[in-house]
Amino acid sequence: MNVNQSAPPVPPFGQPQPVYPGYHQSSYGGQPESTAPPTSYGAYNGPVPSYQQTPPPGVSRAPPSSEAPPASTAQALCGQAAYGQFGQGDVQNGPSSTVQTQRFPGSQPFGSVPLAPVVSQPAVLQPYGPPPTSAQVTAQLAGMQISGAVAPALPPVGLGYGPPTSLASASGSFPNSGLYGSYPQGQAPPLSQGQGHLGAQPSQRSAPPQASSFTSPASGVPRMPSMTGPLLPGQSFGGPSVSQPNHVSSPPPQALPPGTQMTGPPGPPPPMHSSQQPGYQLQQNGSFGPVRGPQPNYGSPYPGASTFGSQPGPPQPLPPKRLDPDAIPSPIQVIEDDRNNRGSEPFVTGVRGQVPPLVTTNFLVKDQGNASPRYIRCTSYNIPCTSDMAKQAQVPLAAVIKPLARLPPEEASPYVVDHGESGPLRCNRCKAYMCPFMQFIEGGRRFQCCFCSCINDVPPQYFQHLDHTGKRVDAYDRPELSLGSYEFLATVDYCKNNKFPSPPAFIFMIDVSYNAIRSGLVRLLCEELKSLLDFLPREGGTEESAVRVGFVTYNKVLHFYNVKSSLAQPQMMVVSDVADMFVPLLDGFLVNVSESRAVITSLLDQIPEMFADTRETETVFAPVIQAGMEALKAAECAGKLFLFHTSLPIAEAPGKLKNRDDRKLINTDKEKVENDQERFLSDLRRDVQKVVGFDAVMRVRTSTGIRAVDFFGAFYMSNTTDVELAGLDGDKTVTVEFKHDDRLNEESGALLQCALLYTSCAGQRRLRIHNLALNCCTQLADLYRNCETDTLINYMAKFAYRGVLNSPVKTVRDTLITQCAQILACYRKNCASPSSAGQLILPECMKLLPVYLNCVLKSDVLQPGAEVSTDDRAYVRQLVTSMDVAETNVFFYPRLLPLTKSPIESTTEPPAVRASEERLSNGDIYLLENGLNLFLWVGASVQQGVVQSLFSVSSFSQITSGLSVLPILDNPLSKKVRALIDSLRAQRSRYMKLIVVKQEDKLEMLFKHFLVEDKSLSGGASYVDFLCHMHKEIRQLLS
Repeated sequence: MNVNQSAPPVPPFGQPQPVYPGYHQSSYGGQPESTAPPTSYGAYNGPVPSYQQTPPPGVSRAPPSSEAPPASTAQALCGQAAYGQFGQGDVQNGPSSTVQTQRFPGSQPFGSVPLAPVVSQPAVLQPYGPPPTSAQVTAQLAGMQISGAVAPALPPVGLGYGPPTSLASASGSFPNSGLYGSYPQGQAPPLSQGQGHLGAQPSQRSAPPQASSFTSPASGVPRMPSMTGPLLPGQSFGGPSVSQPNHVSSPPPQALPPGTQMTGPPGPPPPMHSSQQPGYQLQQNGSFGPVRGPQPNYGSPYPGASTFGSQPGPPQPLPPKRLDPDAIPSPIQVIEDDRNNRGSEPFVTGVRGQVPPLVTTNFLVKDQGNASPRYIRCTSYNIPCTSDMAKQAQVPLAAVIKPLARLPPEEASPYVVDHGESGPLRCNRCKAYMCPFMQFIEGGRRFQCCFCSCINDVPPQYFQHLDHTGKRVDAYDRPELSLGSYEFLATVDYCKNNKFPSPPAFIFMIDVSYNAIRSGLVRLLCEELKSLLDFLPREGGTEESAVRVGFVTYNKVLHFYNVKSSLAQPQMMVVSDVADMFVPLLDGFLVNVSESRAVITSLLDQIPEMFADTRETETVFAPVIQAGMEALKAAECAGKLFLFHTSLPIAEAPGKLKNRDDRKLINTDKEKVENDQERFLSDLRRDVQKVVGFDAVMRVRTSTGIRAVDFFGAFYMSNTTDVELAGLDGDKTVTVEFKHDDRLNEESGALLQCALLYTSCAGQRRLRIHNLALNCCTQLADLYRNCETDTLINYMAKFAYRGVLNSPVKTVRDTLITQCAQILACYRKNCASPSSAGQLILPECMKLLPVYLNCVLKSDVLQPGAEVSTDDRAYVRQLVTSMDVAETNVFFYPRLLPLTKSPIESTTEPPAVRASEERLSNGDIYLLENGLNLFLWVGASVQQGVVQSLFSVSSFSQITSGLSVLPILDNPLSKKVRALIDSLRAQRSRYMKLIVVKQEDKLEMLFKHFLVEDKSLSGGASYVDFLCHMHKEIRQLLS
């Protein structure tokens, strides 16, 4: 069924009521009716019509509202499938029990029998006691639990997310009924876990789910009204929690038990990371899967289960309850749902403001006028019309642009358009390039610019008549009038010094100091370069690359090589004056590989021998870069320097460095080279072969109303608009932030045009154009319905990583948390329907914002552990600056894949599990990837046969910890795991080195650092704790 259909007009009291004496309801309390036909449920599996009954006289009702009915004390929402946080599924009942139901006498005063709190609408029913103080509310939040069976989701298809309404999540566990006695101060009462199991039941729907019966706490105290039948998996006594399309609700705060006194003055609860925090137990190893059995140190699912049918004994001390991780938004579930719903259909870009599938979904793109999401992704595809609205929502408006992104083979590269000597057609005023959004008028003789509204003449050679809709009759024959992305051949006016560029050059600069020779790096590199030079980047269709190559070796001095094709042997020229660097030769330094092949091979054979007996340990570095720059300048071409450097440059020369942190910058013993050889060669091959745009200048133009104000990435800017890049490849992104400078119009929307001027590998000057049209909105709900959390996190991480250069880390972290709280509080205040303050309500497409933001906050840059060096932090900071959305997604929330769960013959990737130690089972093997590293975690109880098949040793104890290569064995499991590792490496822009980690081994600490839903050693909060902290922040903002 479609979650997006509107709910039938059922009043909130259409739900079945608790059983009252004399109020007969068939199939409650007795056996379920076998004749109940499968019913077509309303929206969100609403009430089945046959169960709607009129209330007994005298029962007061709340007025109808868009919200779910209050979750009464022991009332299940009958006729409603049990819902988890993420959508819907079928849940069937087990056998019902025959415990009689009773209700309280109507005349009983309110105060005498304490009741669990009702999640009520404003102005519906008076609360039974005085409202809790702020101190009580915060204390109650520490014990927050979201209950309800987590069922497979059917997330929204397309953009409609249904009406923004919230639902109460039931989590009453009769805190005041006397069964458990009183609790220590500030500690919420425990909630029971579900007793049922899903596996063995048939899948068809039967009678509506029923809640579990509950025996009276003690003689003399009347029983609570109750339904009969066992609990559903994961369900607590208050009935299932229900998720709605635009919401993720957490439960209301629990009332404090009678007799509990709040001694101190009201104030905030203790900090979340305190180890004495009563709300949550330590997270333990457990089995993976949706319904987990009892785990070590957790206690049984329902500690009071043994006294179910009889009078309970004295109250037992119980561990404090903790929020169930299965009941909070799961990244894995969201990713899986998007794959299932949006992976099969191509994404057609013809419609303005469409939110694309997630970066984790494999999908095809059909360009019909807007740029593919592989080139541009936005934080929101529906932007506020006014700056006031944007300030209120606090959602950053940004685009992550990857102008030269690599496309899958099934998608065509952008067409190249050649307009001859006249060059590409542009607006006279704002200089925007011709695109599908330009409006032709006056029979096609003029066009109106869609960016600045200027009217321009159409040159005679470009003129074409219009059809009856006002479109040019040749629109579909011209890429610039029908596609979102295309290229123009640039004229000489777009070139430096009005002169077409020469083909680019690659210069290989090799460290030949004692360190580099001894480690074997020089010999390895020279062997690899012989074959690698055949794979220099080339334009499509050409037989050989136009890229020229040159060679330099260095230690304290530099050696340049003449490898001209007419020479029998290469010639070496030495420059020892490193303080005043110059290039000693021009002719013969940069050559074409195919012409000078023999001389180059001879040189690469000689270099390792020439320096084999060197004793020179000191190296220079800055003069080497300077020499490369001078060489490219002298040859009047763009290019790339490949520097192979092994030790800290401590020789007397410009750029000399000192040892920092009492450690060598790079550890270069022989063992290290052997260990990292595969990674080094793989990255080198990829770097030499990938297509690069040289001498690039990028400008982003926008339609009236917004403008680009800030840029993030690895580039240089000489003014406020032009992003300059010496080289740009298919992995690099530039992130652009936009701000309002005028009011936007809902009808016309907003337009972006990214224009990149660059020199191709063949030496051609080109312009690559990407266009994107976005919607504009006057309602905040439309903004929140069209956001892209992955892109938002990419922007926020880059913003924070730049912030640490000028501000204390704590300030940067606090800024991020505040902004996130403001975004979610604005949604809660303006878009969600009124509900209890104890509920955490998240927009559907932002429900992963807290978990992902917590991962950014715990990263090495913003919360480094003691073992993270300054160099490591600087490296990661620089790396993330130009990552695209897919890379930041897996970098901050790594993928954890169980390898022994899926059948061996299955060729598909195993489904991922959440990145938490709780999901690891010590009888399994898991693969974790974060885009930079691969970890193979081996549980201590893995079957001997599995160990033999993968590692070719007979027991767990014989596996070498830290192993980086799996043995090549001829068995299905070994082949499957090695194929999976290869496929993961192929998806990423860097080679991921494998590290085998054994359970309980010292390397396990490193592995656990990537289990980002857990507490980190450096003090980072667990996902559960951070969600509670966010909830507190949001409530403070709202109050």
